[in-house]
Amino acid sequence: MTGTAPVTFTADDYRARMERAARQAAEAGLAGLLVAPGPDLVWLTGYAPTAVTERLTLLVLAAGRDPVLVVPTLEAPDAERAAGATALNLRDWTDGKDPYALTAGLLDAGGRFGISDNTWALHLLGLQSALPGTSYAALTDALPMLRAVKDAAELELLAAAGAAADAAFEEIRTVPFAGRRESDVAADLAALLRRFGHSQVDFTIVASGPNGANPHHEAGDRVIERGDMVVLDFGGLKDGYGSDTSRTVHVGEPTDEERRVHEIVREAQEAGFRAVRPGAACQDVDRAARAVIARAGYAEHFIHRTGHGIGVTTHEPPYMIEGEEQSLVPGMCFSVEPGIYLPGRFGVRIEDIVTVTEDGGRRLNNTAREMVIVD
Repeated sequence: MTGTAPVTFTADDYRARMERAARQAAEAGLAGLLVAPGPDLVWLTGYAPTAVTERLTLLVLAAGRDPVLVVPTLEAPDAERAAGATALNLRDWTDGKDPYALTAGLLDAGGRFGISDNTWALHLLGLQSALPGTSYAALTDALPMLRAVKDAAELELLAAAGAAADAAFEEIRTVPFAGRRESDVAADLAALLRRFGHSQVDFTIVASGPNGANPHHEAGDRVIERGDMVVLDFGGLKDGYGSDTSRTVHVGEPTDEERRVHEIVREAQEAGFRAVRPGAACQDVDRAARAVIARAGYAEHFIHRTGHGIGVTTHEPPYMIEGEEQSLVPGMCFSVEPGIYLPGRFGVRIEDIVTVTEDGGRRLNNTAREMVIVD
C-alpha cells in the first residue's frame, strides 16, 4: 500500500479515530501515542509513506492537543495530502537535522507513551536518547482494543474481502490437485485472490498429507497424491481490509477416520461460532471449540489458539485463547479456526471470519464446511 489509502473513509472518520485514540491513551495513564508507518498509521490517518526508510516518520497524539505528523521534507508533499484531509499539523525535517530533537519538543519530557509495535528500534532509541525521562509501552499491550471494534464501513469492507476469499475457494476446488505440487496450487490460490480484488496476498498455505499436521506449513515441492487430506489457508488485503479462511479438502475418497476427524473439527468450529455473543469473554470461544475436540479424544492435537482479530491486518487483537477475559463487543471481527493435527499423517482446520452482532455472531465466510472431495 503506497501513498494515501483508497478513498473509503472521510476526514471526519480519521479525525474521530485520532481523537478516540488520544482519549483512550489518557484513560490508560499515557501521556500520548507515537505511531510509526504501518497499519496503525493507515487506520488513524489514511497515510502510508511510499517507502519506509530509516528516516523518521511519526504521528504524535495526545489528548487536548492537535495531532502532529513528523515527516522527512522529501516526503512532505504526500504527507500534506493526508494532513490536509485530517486536520494534521505537519512538522518536516531535512537530512542533516536531528528529527528526535524536533519530536522531543512535542512530548512531555517525563511522560510514558504508547508506541506502535512496528516502530524501528533505531527510532525508539533515538527518542530515549533525546528524552531520557520518557518511557514507552507497546501499543498492542497498552491499547489492545484500539482497532478491534469496527464501524459499519469497515464491516462492509471485511465482508467483501471474505466474499472474495470464498470465491477463490469455490474456484480452487475445481482445479486438479493430484499430481501437482503444493506450490502450484498455492500459486493458483494467490492468482484467484488477486482476480477477485485482493491487492495483497499475505499467505497461501497448501499443506498436503503429513504436511497438514504443521499448521503453518509453507507450500513446497511435495507432489499431492490421491488419498491426501489437504489444508488450504489463505488470505490477504482487499481495499485495505483483510481476509483469512481455511478449508480442508480430500483428494479422492477419504477413509472413515479422516471423515471422523474432519467432522469433529467442523463441530468444534460450529461450537466456537455459537459461543460468539456480546458480553462473552474471548476465552469462551476458545473453550467451546476446544471442548468438542477434547471430548473426542484429540485434545493434545489442537495446538494453537482458536482465533485472532482481523482488520487492516490479517492478524491483530483480540485473540480467542484461554486466559483472555476481554468481553466481546458488537463490531469485533476475528477468526474461529480450530484444528486437529496428527503428526506424520494429516491435519484438518476449518476457519471463518466472524463478526459480533447485537445478539450473537455473523460469519463472513460461507463456503461449505463439510468434507469437500477434489480430484
